[in-house]
Amino acid sequence: MRSTRPTAVLVALIGLLLLTGCSGLSSPSGPAARTGLQAERVGAATRSTVRPVIHLAPRTAAQRAAAFRKWGVPLLRTAPRPPAMKTVRMSGGELPVISHVPTTQKVVFLTFDDGVAKDPQFVRMMTDLRLPFTMFLTDDFIKDDYGYFTPLSELGNSVENHTLTHPDLRLKTPAEQRQEICGQQDRLTAEYGTRPGLFRPPYGVFTAETRAAAQSCGGIRAVVLWRETMMIKSVVFPRGSGRHFRPGDIVLAHFRTPAQLKGEETLTQMTAILLREIARQGYTVGRLEDYV
Repeated sequence: MRSTRPTAVLVALIGLLLLTGCSGLSSPSGPAARTGLQAERVGAATRSTVRPVIHLAPRTAAQRAAAFRKWGVPLLRTAPRPPAMKTVRMSGGELPVISHVPTTQKVVFLTFDDGVAKDPQFVRMMTDLRLPFTMFLTDDFIKDDYGYFTPLSELGNSVENHTLTHPDLRLKTPAEQRQEICGQQDRLTAEYGTRPGLFRPPYGVFTAETRAAAQSCGGIRAVVLWRETMMIKSVVFPRGSGRHFRPGDIVLAHFRTPAQLKGEETLTQMTAILLREIARQGYTVGRLEDYV
C-alpha cells in the first residue's frame, strides 16, 4: 500500500530512478497505490537475487501418483540429476542462442510465453504436479496482475525476459531494442526479486544488435528459442522430425486464454495434453536453468 511517511516517498523516488537507469523508461504502469510496494521491491532486488521458494512437504510415491491422476496426466519420471556444470555457456564473447540443450537423457524443457492468461487452475495444477517450467513474460501482458505469477515463481519456476511490449525487434533501432530488453530486465527484477538470466525474442526473431542489446542489460546468459510448439490440442514438431521429441528439446507453450484457444480448451487442459504427449514418448520434464 502507499505510505505517507517521508521515508516511503524517498524509497519510491529511488526505486523509480533505478527502474529508468537502464532503459530510460518512465515509472512503471499500474495503479498508483502500487508505487511504494514497487519501490520496496526494487530496493530488495538490488540487495539480493535469491528467489523465495516454497518448501513443499515431501511426498510418497503414492501421493505423487495421485497428483498426476487428479489432472489426468500419466505419471512422469522425476527429472534426472542435472549436470554438475551447465552444458550451455557463453563462448567467444557472444550470448549463445539455443533451441535445444546438449544431453543424452530423455528430458525436455517446458517454457510458457507472454502471460496473457491467468488461470488459477494452472497454479493449482503446477503446485500439485511440481513440474519445472520457465516463464518468458512480457510486461504489457502481465502488468494488470503481476501477482498471478508470484506463486508460480515461488515454486522455483524462473521468470525470464520477453520484452516490455512484444515487438518484432528486427524493426527496432538498437536503442529501442535495448529499451525493450533492459526495461523488462529492470521491471521483472523489481516485481519478482531476481534478475532474469534468459531472454526470448518475440516471435523468435532477432538480429546481431538484439544479442548485443540483451548482453548489455546485465544478467542475461542466453537467448532461448524452441524446437516444438504446443498449439490448442497438439504439439507441432519441426519438419522431418517424425513427430518425435529429442533429448534436450525446448518446448514452447503460451499463457493463453480460452478465447485465444478458440474456446476449445483452457490453459490447464492444453498443458495436460502437452504432458500426455511427453509421457507417451517416454520423456520427462527438466529445469532449463539447471543446464543453461
